Amino acid sequence: MTVLQKNNQVVTIDNGELIGYRVDSHEFIHQKGSPGWGSSDTEMFPIIGPVDEADFLVKVPKGNAVQDQHGHFRLLPYELVKSSETSALFRKEYQAGTPVKNKKYPEKSPKELLTWPYSFQVEKQFNLLADGLEITFAVTGDHHMPFMLGYHPAFKLHSSNPLIKTADKELTLGEVLAVGSRAYEIPDCQEITLKDKKELTIRTEGFKHFMCWTEVSNMLCIEPITFYPYAVAQRELHQGFQHVTKEEVFQVRLHPKG
Repeated sequence: MTVLQKNNQVVTIDNGELIGYRVDSHEFIHQKGSPGWGSSDTEMFPIIGPVDEADFLVKVPKGNAVQDQHGHFRLLPYELVKSSETSALFRKEYQAGTPVKNKKYPEKSPKELLTWPYSFQVEKQFNLLADGLEITFAVTGDHHMPFMLGYHPAFKLHSSNPLIKTADKELTLGEVLAVGSRAYEIPDCQEITLKDKKELTIRTEGFKHFMCWTEVSNMLCIEPITFYPYAVAQRELHQGFQHVTKEEVFQVRLHPKG
């Protein structure tokens, strides 16, 4: 367990997973064991979205890659590289073609092993600032490797009528629930405020959109994404790829208020 502290803020990280962000006595992160989802945060990489209708195959320049929903990255272990009182750096590495055991097999997926024909490295860094928490992803890999990236944090809800506010609209929890597993798209957006018992503003760099998902009233996932997967048929998912040409950096900042 890694714990970061600064002023009235405490961050708790379990093997790279953000499991707590408490400001004073207010917990912003969904707690494992509570209804809704068995995790607190994770990543979607190198794809976002389901692929069951595409026979679990994703078209890439090197052929077809065998993947399951949201990619195999979350099945890889994080390594703690370094940490201090206010920061922590974690890393995952993958060698091209290495089979990864699918935790959904056989109950929820017919694919026992997942593979990706490119090598990559992803670093996830937490920095606790005076006014919030900064989470940075740095992606490197084989030149021109296709990828999508989504960050999937879950936030604990404390009130019965929270609102999701952007620059031009307000969204209710009921509207997100109505969409179901598909996730509610908020396109071309880099800042969202969750107005609950206390407010939390989420600002991003590198990500292009958000999508929101929940199936319960006590938590809400607000997910920065590079591509909304339901914009295309599953067999056309490759249309949403961008490519590694250098170190690709993506940032999420959580700013609490009130």
